[in-house]
Amino acid sequence: MSGFQEYVRYLVALTAVLDPFLAVPIFLTLTASQGVRARVVLVRVVAITVFAVLAASALLGETILTAIGASLAAFRVGGGLVLLLMALAMLNAKAGGVRQSEEEAAELESGELRGVVPLAVPLLAGPGAISTTIIASQQGGAAHLAAIIGCILVVSLLSWAVLRAAYPIGARLGTTGLNIATRLLGLLLAALAIQTMAEGLRELFPGLA
Repeated sequence: MSGFQEYVRYLVALTAVLDPFLAVPIFLTLTASQGVRARVVLVRVVAITVFAVLAASALLGETILTAIGASLAAFRVGGGLVLLLMALAMLNAKAGGVRQSEEEAAELESGELRGVVPLAVPLLAGPGAISTTIIASQQGGAAHLAAIIGCILVVSLLSWAVLRAAYPIGARLGTTGLNIATRLLGLLLAALAIQTMAEGLRELFPGLA
């Protein structure tokens, strides 16, 4: 697979993992009592936080793998499993336990959580996005890393645009439309998750090839 295809694959995977459409209803809940200016500021902070968390994951990915003593192949299998669990939840139009536990959802409903938590972390830049970024960043030098960070910037801007237009999107698509978008991204993510796991297993067990 060419370098360009790898970047496109990562771009698609990260978009599916973040799934800004899944965050729209939560954003609407969080900002129901806020003014337009406060919403604009929150969206900007969320997008910057998502970019910072994922860029840091790309830059520190190798250090993280070394620290936990895991090979890239093993991390591919584990990361792929995380993505698959997320994809299965998305196919049911749910956030799922990987993104948000029942306790975290209860805190959100009670109004105890505001702003960057839980929107930026862990709903958007959560375990799935971080593991996807670490895996993608471990394949080249400085130019490759710069391209990965560029992809992160693109997806962060996409998340910003979706959340910035959350109220019109929510009004036009409604719950059904948002669920359809989430299910489509979940289908893409499921395929990418299986591919990631297959590549990791092939590296761990060469005989499978």
